[in-house]
Amino acid sequence: MLLFSAAAPVVETTNAAATDSQGRNGSLIEDVLRRAQQIHKQQGGFWGYGFDDWARAWRETSQADSQSDENAIGLLPDRENVYTKQVLGRPNPEEKRHTSNIVCCLFGALLLALSTVMAGCERQASSAPAPPAPTVEVAAVIQKDVPVDGEWVGTLQGYVNAQIQPQVTGYLVRQDYQEGSFVHTGQLLFEIDPRPFQAALDQAKGQLAQAEAQMANAEINVKRDIPEADAHAIPQSQLDNDTQMLAAAKATVETDQAAVEAAQLNLGYTRIASLIDGIAGVTAVQVGNLVTQSTVLTSVSQVNPIKVYFPISEREYLRMADGSAYGKVDWLTHAAQIPLELILADGSTYSDRGKIIFADRQVDTNTGTIQIVGDFPNPKNLLRPGQYAQIRALSEVLKGALLVPQAAVNQLQGSYQVVVVAADNKAQIRKVEVGPTTGTSWVITAGLRPGERVVTVGTEKVNDGQVVNPTPYHGTEGQ
Repeated sequence: MLLFSAAAPVVETTNAAATDSQGRNGSLIEDVLRRAQQIHKQQGGFWGYGFDDWARAWRETSQADSQSDENAIGLLPDRENVYTKQVLGRPNPEEKRHTSNIVCCLFGALLLALSTVMAGCERQASSAPAPPAPTVEVAAVIQKDVPVDGEWVGTLQGYVNAQIQPQVTGYLVRQDYQEGSFVHTGQLLFEIDPRPFQAALDQAKGQLAQAEAQMANAEINVKRDIPEADAHAIPQSQLDNDTQMLAAAKATVETDQAAVEAAQLNLGYTRIASLIDGIAGVTAVQVGNLVTQSTVLTSVSQVNPIKVYFPISEREYLRMADGSAYGKVDWLTHAAQIPLELILADGSTYSDRGKIIFADRQVDTNTGTIQIVGDFPNPKNLLRPGQYAQIRALSEVLKGALLVPQAAVNQLQGSYQVVVVAADNKAQIRKVEVGPTTGTSWVITAGLRPGERVVTVGTEKVNDGQVVNPTPYHGTEGQ
């Protein structure tokens, strides 16, 4: 809706000879103006009046006054501003000039106010101080020889693993050890019912006694026959028969002696003892079960020292086996001198160091790896067979490697970046290539030079080319 100035329809005239009729028309126009403004305010407006407001005011005022529309034609504002459909006439040049002057004044005032506000904003912006340079922590790129450790997944096994099985058939009548405890060589573990074996031993001893009696009788006969045969008192054949009987009796005695020994052994086998010092496992049978020579009663493992098996790739083996290259480690001739570290499942490092015993004779064709066997002392029996652990050992030495704190390296979509601070304290974002990690540091293989400063704390506050306020990195002691 169009809004018009309160002064828009006011008609200024310098013609002192205006007629009374014209004066009445001017008064009518002023009445219409005032009424239009009142209507506009009643409708919620706050300044001027609208087209509809003027039309309504004209109708109300013209009805109150009997003046015709034709007498007011030359006194109304132009049609484009306030005419209603009932009001027709030609534009008044004086009215148009007056309205144009007012609009120009208002527009100029508005431009002046806007320019004043903008000038004030510019002065305020120009007078605002520049933000300070962000404070960051920096560390120098260090160059030194770095030992590189290899890590592999290993499995612990007992140095000796003995399966405890009975050597005789019988009923298990007793278990004489606590499962999971440490047992010594010769310690009793199980007992089988000994009575049948004791009876077999007694029977074997009786047969041996009979055989010995028969042998003694045969010896007497031979001793008696020898002088008589020499005197031709008895035939020579009798002496030969008695001699053969003596030899048979001796053989029977020896057989019966072996039977007694076998019975004694079987009786002894009813007491099943540990063959090694180690940790005894869970019992596989219950007291009262019938056990045979194929029954596994339990297992005992020697765990001090304990073996560790870990596979390495064929490529790693070839690289480490040839220790003649600069910075390489010889795993063939000096394997026993390379210490092994054992990382337990909770992330802790085992207190004792181990050593390599030997490498397997062949490469596994299925996995392309070769088995390495080492051992660790285990005086407290902390390590147990079947545990999984990480094995760490020196694999090579990087000569003159460049090191930066790991906090300085940012990974972004498969690439690595660092923020380098130049001598003028300007930051530069630079791509780098990384190698292995060692402690809290990262080996940089390309993209940096020794002595350059890299941002470790505050990289998120820095843009490329921005001036920064560098301070020393407090974590450099861990490099």
